Amino acid sequence: MSQNFIPESVRRIHLIAVCGSAMGALACMLQDLGYEVTGSDQKIYPPMSWFLAERGVRILDGFRPENMAHRPDLVVVGNAVPRTNPEAAHLEQLKIPFCSMPQAVNRFVAAGKQTLMVTGTHGKTTASALLAWILQSAGRDPSFMIGGILKNFDSNYRLGHGRDFVIEGDEYDTAFFDKGPKFLHYHPAATVLTSIEFDHADIYRDLDHVQSAFRRLVESLRGESLLVACDRDANIDAVVAGASPAVQRYGSEVGSDWRLGPIQVDPPWTAFEVLREGRSFGRFRTRMIGRHNLLNALGVLAVADHLGVSAAAAAEALERFEGVKRRQEIRGERRGVIVMDDFAHHPTAVRETIAAVRSSFPGRRLFAVFEPRTNSSMRKVFQAVYPSSFDGADITCIRRPSMLEKIPEGERFSSEELVQELERRGRAAHFFSGTQEIIDFLVKTAAAGDMILIMSNGGFDNIHERLLESL
Repeated sequence: MSQNFIPESVRRIHLIAVCGSAMGALACMLQDLGYEVTGSDQKIYPPMSWFLAERGVRILDGFRPENMAHRPDLVVVGNAVPRTNPEAAHLEQLKIPFCSMPQAVNRFVAAGKQTLMVTGTHGKTTASALLAWILQSAGRDPSFMIGGILKNFDSNYRLGHGRDFVIEGDEYDTAFFDKGPKFLHYHPAATVLTSIEFDHADIYRDLDHVQSAFRRLVESLRGESLLVACDRDANIDAVVAGASPAVQRYGSEVGSDWRLGPIQVDPPWTAFEVLREGRSFGRFRTRMIGRHNLLNALGVLAVADHLGVSAAAAAEALERFEGVKRRQEIRGERRGVIVMDDFAHHPTAVRETIAAVRSSFPGRRLFAVFEPRTNSSMRKVFQAVYPSSFDGADITCIRRPSMLEKIPEGERFSSEELVQELERRGRAAHFFSGTQEIIDFLVKTAAAGDMILIMSNGGFDNIHERLLESL
């Protein structure tokens, strides 16, 4: 295919696989910018279908060549779209120019702005959301495109008039015609690097392969840009060694530029001191829970300070930050039982989320309900790692992956083996083949004062609302 470019003049734009969070946000931004936008997908359901329709984006159900019969000037191809997709395959015949999502972002959204990027295995969505909110509160009127709905904005995108553009830098591949990481397309003035671990087992062979992608990113950063990198991470140490851009480290190490001071948890608030180069930078309060979120905030505060936002302004914004939907989001309470939703799926994220909930809701019996759903969690690469991630839970419920047939048989993760290993560790654990079985068990077992933490990167068959209704 040879039409991978964006023409000088564009009026009509079509997006293949428009219902993903990033592609949906891009479609809305393009619509708001005045382009005539259409999109197609084979999984059209609320809330993304409503989100797009409310903003005037016409959605076509299914992938068919006739979806491009109106001859768009440009087609944006989502990264989940294979070369064999009926619309993608028809592009060459139609000779319609096409591009990837990052290429479109650079051309139509980021052009002329100062890109601020958050990247890393964990914490991208929360940290980038907090950065966008601090900049908005400081009067900088930023634009942003983020992989979750920011409660303060009730949106995952915004077109501001200010200079700043905040985006998540994803290490996943770009498109079927560009297998490099998405984050290599952006040219950030400042970057927060939260963590580096093995993930995305469908495209990365091992940890070294992941590190090589992040090393390429660091090497691509301009010398005048700022790189803010978390400490106590040997993988980050290896990647940033000899980096040409200015590097500031944040975390817990005594010698780091930005460091967490004393922490006091008094639910729903967590108060903490920030030390900059060993001296007090300020006292802050947040309703986010868990040490990992304090580290996310610390990295963001470093970037905000670099941009000239005062500590006082950042502190006021942090107190009013409402978080991101599906990140430790309380969906409701029935019969004294709290139901919380979280996006955690990587073993580290599962462990840290459970620890955060345990510390912020002391005295409650904690049910951890987990659906392995990602291309990594459905593979056995983390089979031996997951058991320790659930040690902080009182009762663990593991669902059989609903799309396990997508994974080659010899590579499949076993929920049954995880439950057996948890039982060998002396933990109360249960295996379930379907979602309704989990709901029935929780309704029968949970009691007033309990917390049910549901972790999945997908909709999990609408388990949250169904469980609340059943309770």
